[in-house]
Parts: sequence; C-alpha cells; structure tokens
Amino acid sequence: MMNIPFVSFEVMHNEIKEQMLDAFKRVYENNWFIQGTEVSKFEEEFAKYCGAKYCVGCGNGLDALFLVLKAYGIGKGDEVIVPSNTYIATALAVSYTGAKPVFVEPSIETYNINPELIEAAITDNTKAIMAVHLYGQPARMDEIKTIAKKYSLKVIEDSAQAHGALYKGQRTGSLGDAAGFSFYPGKNLGALGDGGAIVTDDKELADMCRALGNYGSDYKYHHIYKGNNSRLDEVQAALLRIKLKELDRWNERRNEIAKKYISGINNSKVTLPVTGPDMTHVYHVFAIRCENRDELEKYLNDNGIGTNKHYPIPMHMQGAYKDLNISEGALPVAETISKTELSIPMYYGMSEKEVDYVIEKINAF
Repeated sequence: MMNIPFVSFEVMHNEIKEQMLDAFKRVYENNWFIQGTEVSKFEEEFAKYCGAKYCVGCGNGLDALFLVLKAYGIGKGDEVIVPSNTYIATALAVSYTGAKPVFVEPSIETYNINPELIEAAITDNTKAIMAVHLYGQPARMDEIKTIAKKYSLKVIEDSAQAHGALYKGQRTGSLGDAAGFSFYPGKNLGALGDGGAIVTDDKELADMCRALGNYGSDYKYHHIYKGNNSRLDEVQAALLRIKLKELDRWNERRNEIAKKYISGINNSKVTLPVTGPDMTHVYHVFAIRCENRDELEKYLNDNGIGTNKHYPIPMHMQGAYKDLNISEGALPVAETISKTELSIPMYYGMSEKEVDYVIEKINAF
C-alpha cells in the first residue's frame, strides 16, 4: 500500500530551499520587516503577473475582500451577491462590513456561481457581485460583468484559489473591478504563513485599501479613515517573490495530473470536474463527487490516500449564518455538493506512480 497525503509541500520547497533561505536572510539582515522594499517589489511583480496596474499586500485573503468592500463604501443595509457554494470567508468579508450576503446557487458541473440565477437575486440594496473562482477555475465573468453593468454593480473577484488561472486568455485578478487573493500556505501561490493581496486597475481604490489596511493612515500618524491593521510583511513578500517565478510551472504540473485523473478515472459512481469553455483551470482542488462520498473517503483513507471535503456544511446551514433564516433545502445545489464532494490529492511533486495509484483505487471502488 502506498501512502499519499492530501497535500505535500516537500518536493516544491526542497527545489527552492536555498533561494528561500537566501530571501529570508536578506530580510533578516536588512532589519526592516513591515512596509519595506520586499513588499513593494512583490506588489509590482504580482500586479504585472495578473495583468493589472496595482497590487496592495494585506494580512490574508479575507481581509483583502473586506478592505475592497469597505473601500467601496459597502455597509449596513447593503447586499452583496455571493455563491452559495464557497468557503465561508467570502460571506464573512461581506458580513464584516455590516452588509448582507445573498446566496446564489452554483452550476453543478463547474461548482461556480450560475450567472443565469444572479438577476433574480438583485434588489435595490444590491451593491456588488462577488465572483468566486472556486477550486482554481474562473467564474463566467463576461455574463457576470454584463449583469453588473446593467445594474451598476461592482464586480469583485474572490481569487483566493485561482492564482494564475485564465479566462479567455486573461488572468484572474484582472477580470473585475478588484480582486482579493489569499497566500495561505496551501494555495497554488502560498506563503509560509498568512498573507493576502488586493489587485485592481483603480488607483483610487488601491490607495484607499492601502490606507485602510494601515490603520486608516496615508502617512505616519495621519489617519484619514477608521482603518484596520492588515499588512503583508517583508518576510512573506520575499518568499512569495521566489515562488511567483515558479507558479506557472507548478500550475502546469497540476494540469498534467488533472488530465491524467480525467482520462484515467473510469468509475460510474464518480463524477469528475468539468472545465468550462475559454477557461484554464489551475486545480487548487481536484474535486470529484460521489453519492457514497463518506464510504469512498473511508475506502481511500484506508488505502493510504489522503482526502478532504470542500465544504461539508454549506454556509447557509452554518451556525454563523442562522440569522439569515435560510432553511435546509432552500439551496439544493450547494447542499448536494456539500454532501457529495470529495477532494483527492493534487499538488506539485506527486509522482506518476502516486497518480496511477489514486486512479487505480478510485476505479476499484
């Protein structure tokens, strides 16, 4: 029996170990740890990578989304449309402003928000649409932006899982009015701790987000907003700069693994992920579905294969959102995904033998 973890950073980090240690040493010897040259260089490099003009580093992906919403003046009495199937951080960013998240169902094939259902959820209080690029696949941005333009809404990309993904040849982060990224260690572009960034072409928004994340200050001891403390630090920025150079290569390997899974897994009990037209998936998560998900999970775990569930309890059924009074059964697509989705190993460094073993075991279930 092989033992294959759900995720491993070992191969990736061994390949760049010396560069990472050199980067840490550079910051350590420079003795400047907040808002220094490493952050500003990373912001410049990441904005260029995404095809956007500005990048603002912040503490994490949740903060990135929250700061954008706050900068747009979204707050109490407002509504923001979010997918019913996503990580709770998407909705929490809305809640932190005092606004209300309004859940719209995803397409069962791609797991992303279904644009055909958005218009029915728009009210006079709607101010923005949060388009999540879930599991590494872009949302259907043209349709979303058309709706947003019709109703004068902002489009904010939750790009926490989609570093480097392409929609019609354009990278996530440059597809809406602004985007929030997470650099949580498990992401395709992951720091060695928490970190996040806002990406936009809007200089006024970028400047405001930068100030809001720095105690509302545009320069030292001058506070123009009631801000927060949310800044990307020098150490993480330096390490991310090393990793950013490798991101496309790592994503390419994820796609090779995904292609092998898709061509090799042949079990009528298992539904494979679907990539929409004009999309380049980066497979932050390789999400399969199975009616007997829990049995499949136990079987794979018993055979040494690590798994995860994204996400076993939909947001509207979490205690955190019981105040929305959304009953079980009200969002059936999200509930179906939550009961059937299983994520299998997907990371840079998986060997061909490991990929073959996962395929073999799933086919034998």
